[in-house]
Amino acid sequence: MSTRKRNLPATASAAAVDTSAELITGLNDNESRIYRSVFESVMNQRIAPGTKLPEQALCALFDVNRATVRKVLQRLAHDHIVDLRPNRGAVVAAPTPEETRQIFEARQQLEAAVVPLVAQRITKAEIGQLRKQLREEHAALHRADQPAWARLASGFHLRLAELSGNAILHRYLHELISRCSLIVALYEPPGNAACEHEEHARIVDHIENGEPAKAVKVMQEHLLDLEQRICLDKPQSEKSLAQMLGLV
Repeated sequence: MSTRKRNLPATASAAAVDTSAELITGLNDNESRIYRSVFESVMNQRIAPGTKLPEQALCALFDVNRATVRKVLQRLAHDHIVDLRPNRGAVVAAPTPEETRQIFEARQQLEAAVVPLVAQRITKAEIGQLRKQLREEHAALHRADQPAWARLASGFHLRLAELSGNAILHRYLHELISRCSLIVALYEPPGNAACEHEEHARIVDHIENGEPAKAVKVMQEHLLDLEQRICLDKPQSEKSLAQMLGLV
């Protein structure tokens, strides 16, 4: 099991999801601006789990009405970035230890099901495409382009799910990877690589060599290593909401 620590930037430690047009489809410009500000502040560890996001304060900071803010908060809640609590308003999501354990347990099971299916179906051309993706991942890591690397690293797992040929597994894994990425972005100590590039390469090696059991073993160790690096004890920030959202 790998325990190496990469000298990575302290921001965007493991965002598998990003604020792409696909992610924020259905939001207008003002709504997208608020969504991006909250999302990126969470993923860059500027804003801590449990931080309150008062509607009135967000209206003032972004110069929008309450209906706009409520729509964005509902979308952020749908994407598991914030929790909406009755009579308490919105707070940045703070997954519990048990919820974290269950999310990673489910991901372990799904990825263990994906790998043998990939090994049965994959073609030489698709192996070549995976190798190309790994080269891009490696290049991004070594030029310290952490956001690009994080997207490529999580994209590797999603690409395996696609290659399994099982659309249901792919859909469920997509949600789990997004939720894992939020947990890691919130709670992993700065400077760690969320996915070790060498472990990805070993998984592809075993798949290419017709060794699915070995590929599954590496995948399980890989995900367990990631889970064990999470530290759920996160102090609250003393900065203002505007500072945490990067507005001042």
